[in-house]
Amino acid sequence: MNADTGLRHFLSLNDLSRDELLEILARGEALAEGGMGREGGGGRRALEGRTVALIFEKSSTRTRVSFEVGIYQLGGMGLFLSSRDTQMGRGEPIADTARVLSGYVDGIMIRTFGQDTVEELARHATVPVINGLTDRYHPCQLLADLLTIRQILGEERLETMTVAWLGDGNNMAHSWLNAAALLGFELRLAVPEGYDPDPEIVEWAGGRTRVLLTRDPEEAARGAHVVSTDVWASMGQEEEAEARKKAFAPYQVNARLMGLADPEAIFLHCLPAHRGEEVTAEVIDGSRSAVFQEAENRLHAQKALLIHLFA
Repeated sequence: MNADTGLRHFLSLNDLSRDELLEILARGEALAEGGMGREGGGGRRALEGRTVALIFEKSSTRTRVSFEVGIYQLGGMGLFLSSRDTQMGRGEPIADTARVLSGYVDGIMIRTFGQDTVEELARHATVPVINGLTDRYHPCQLLADLLTIRQILGEERLETMTVAWLGDGNNMAHSWLNAAALLGFELRLAVPEGYDPDPEIVEWAGGRTRVLLTRDPEEAARGAHVVSTDVWASMGQEEEAEARKKAFAPYQVNARLMGLADPEAIFLHCLPAHRGEEVTAEVIDGSRSAVFQEAENRLHAQKALLIHLFA
């Protein structure tokens, strides 16, 4: 937040207080139930007459569709801009892009590589900036994940649960660490050696809640209320795919591993998924999987975020 102007950005979950996060999740659930959605109710026209620029330097299905549809349902217009369509893709300084777009649009969402790009955009923009994904954080996905947990396991579970993260210490792991620090739940990260999350983020979160970093996926999953994972090789890591398959094979989420979790535990995955690699078809297509409810919740959670930022 800019203290002088009241301008709010959403660059990571750390831009929210605990109470703000819980408020956004409560609003997201109301939107999902239709009480504040297309049929009327609070927030329906929150973006009426407003335009949000949607900058994509990384390809997307869920982020693009959920933001475009959500902005439309709130009465606004989402303007899609790929790196091929803008001067950013030809080397225009990010600061210049931020200043120019701030004169045209009412908000900016960007899905890109470096967190520094998002932060520089926010420093120079005079409209809200939303991080749609970077290599460091994926905060919008965590909003959807937490909303899904709230719907299935109950609001009270958000602050008392144990979450097991298996696989890469990537942007999702970092955002889970941020969420755990905000809400106080226990987070266990089972990560192969050489793929740890940023130690500074682990240490920071560990000073605020219970965080376990382990090489043992069974230790992480035992008794967990939520088991979550991600692809082994993300965009830009294709050359590492074979090495990653070998390193991550013991961290596959399968029926045996889910059997160690709490009997009511759910499985989450931000998608796209590779069945037979990070998760078996039996798990992701099974009764304990909430991945498609989670995917739909990108829409509801982001609408709640937009209302929060523009209100």
